[in-house]
Formats: sequence, C-alpha cells, structure tokens
Amino acid sequence: MSELDLLRETTRKFLAAQVTPDADQLVDREVWRKAGELGLLCCSIPEEYGGGGADFDADLAVFEEQARAGDTGWGNFVHSGIVAHYLLAYGTEEQKQRWLPGLASGELVGAIAMTEPGAGSDLRGIRTKAVRDGDDFVLSGSKTFITNGGSADLVIVAARTGEGLSLIVVTEGIRRGRVLDKLGMHAADTSELFFDDVRVPTANLLGAEGRGLSQLMRQLAQERLIIGVMAVTVAERAVAETVAHVKERRAFGEPLIKLQNTRFELAECATLARVGRVFADSCVERHLRGELDAATASMAKWYLTDVQCQVIDRCLQLFGGYGYMREYPIARMYADARAQKIYGGANEVMKELIARSLEDERPCT
Repeated sequence: MSELDLLRETTRKFLAAQVTPDADQLVDREVWRKAGELGLLCCSIPEEYGGGGADFDADLAVFEEQARAGDTGWGNFVHSGIVAHYLLAYGTEEQKQRWLPGLASGELVGAIAMTEPGAGSDLRGIRTKAVRDGDDFVLSGSKTFITNGGSADLVIVAARTGEGLSLIVVTEGIRRGRVLDKLGMHAADTSELFFDDVRVPTANLLGAEGRGLSQLMRQLAQERLIIGVMAVTVAERAVAETVAHVKERRAFGEPLIKLQNTRFELAECATLARVGRVFADSCVERHLRGELDAATASMAKWYLTDVQCQVIDRCLQLFGGYGYMREYPIARMYADARAQKIYGGANEVMKELIARSLEDERPCT
C-alpha cells in the first residue's frame, strides 16, 4: 500500500469515527487535535514546521475523503489547504515557527477573512481597515461567511492599510457573531467576525504592507483547485449512491436500473463525472509542477462545481420522493452543493476571469 493510499485509509477511518456520525453537529475542538495526532493536518507543510512534508496531493487526498464521506462540517480544507499555505508563502521565519506547528498539531484552528457584508467576490470592495499606531495596527470592520470563524484561534484578515490592501494575522480581540443558519452545510462553522478597534502588533503583518491583493490572487488558484476537486468527488459519490438505489428500487415490476430513462440519465451523469475527474486530475498535475495558471484554476472551479450541481440534481430525481428526504445522502448533497458555486469566487466571476485571459491572448500568426 502506498503512503497516499495509507493516508486515505486513515482519513476514512477517522471520519467514520469522529466526524460523520452526526452530519449536523459542529465539529468539536478535540477532533482537530486527534486529526493532528494522526498527521491529517497540513500534510504538505514542511516537517521543520510540524507538517507532513509531503506534496500537495497528500492534502488533496484528505479533502477528497472528506467529500466522499459527505463531510461538509470540518473546515480542514481552509485550515490546511489555505491558511497554512498563506503562512508558508508569505510569513517570516519567526511567524512560520510561531504558528505553523500549532496548525499542524490541531492546537490552533485557522481561518481566513476576506468576505464582508458589502464585499464578496470583488476583493477591491473590502472596507475593513487597519491604521498604524506605534507598533500596532488598530483594526476595525466586519467579515461574514467565514469558515471556522467561530472556533478559529488564528485568522488571516484582509484589511485596508495606508499602502493598500494588506494581510494581517489576528489571534486576539475578535468579537464572534452567530454561526450562520445556512441552506446546507449545517455542521460547518460559518460565522460573522467583528473587529472593534482591535490592536494587533505590526509584527503580525503577513508579507509586505500593501501587497495583500496580489498575495490573495496568487493563492486563490490553489483554493479554487481544492473546491473543484472536492466538487467532482461529490459528483462521483452521487452517481454511486444513485446506482445502488436504482438497483434496489422497483417500479412497473422491475428494478429502476432496467428502465431506459434511468439508464440514460446515469450514463450521462457518469460521463460528466468522469470528464470532470480527468480535468481535475490534469489541474492537480499542473499544480504540483507549479504550472496551474489562474485562468485554468477558474475553469476548474466553475466547471466542476457546475457539474456537481447538475449531476446531483439529476440523481436526486431518480430517487423520487426519497430524494427530498434529508435522511438520504442525496438530499444533503443537493443542499450542500449549492454554496460551491458561490464561495471561492462566484462562478460568474470565474467566467469573467477566463474571458479576460482570452482577451489577453495573442492571436495565432
């Protein structure tokens, strides 16, 4: 068994024991610490900072198993796939030594706060500000729809500074709002955060002041790849769940799988999922080589989340009335999937980014 296969097996057992038995229950802090002990956090962060020292496909293996198990509550993809990599990419040596080992062990939970009540996919609309006062920033503003927001010990906050947009690590003084009541993803700690003139040491600035927008743009490709990979994994799971159901369910005297409409619907859904998987794997290979560009990552995020929603909707129809019952996984997948087309950059914005890349291409000569 390869190390990646062993990691997948360990993740499956962990999720079955610790996370998925109650799909609507917020994840307990002890879950994070147990995950850290098993090496399921920050798999691709170097060992010198407490991580697993593997390539990023190790983190993706964990995220895929979460998606395959129907886990939408444990915000590990933000913690390990996004927050830890911002610190690794832009942190000073002192910052990396201070925070990464805690993220890898699960003693710290990480979040990133970009979205505001008046600024979603348009990061230039961010209004949260940080004003220098001696050796501190005074941070004021609010954020919303923040994954891990209610439990995070470390939040990377995008804020306006005198030099533009900057990223600042906040560990104290955050006022937590409610855990938001969502259509799906009920177990996810998605919260509002408020910063009421919070004093943050200037030593917590991540990278150079005023470089926040370019930092976000560079890291968003990885975030969008993660979303796309998890989306196609759920689409595959939807097909598998539906095939199992229609083999057992009977109508007009025979199993549903024998009806032409059922067979054709599943044939199309399976093909959509397979094409999505091939594209996702290609994007992963490019990312591991350092060659995944922003436009292709946007394509992956848009196309794969769109395929996910299409496939789940068509599969749910084959369950009939049972598909509308939350006791069936397909119903929960349907509600959970919808947010995928919104967070990480709305799919409409993804299309605009793709179109801009086409505009910038030089014509063939």
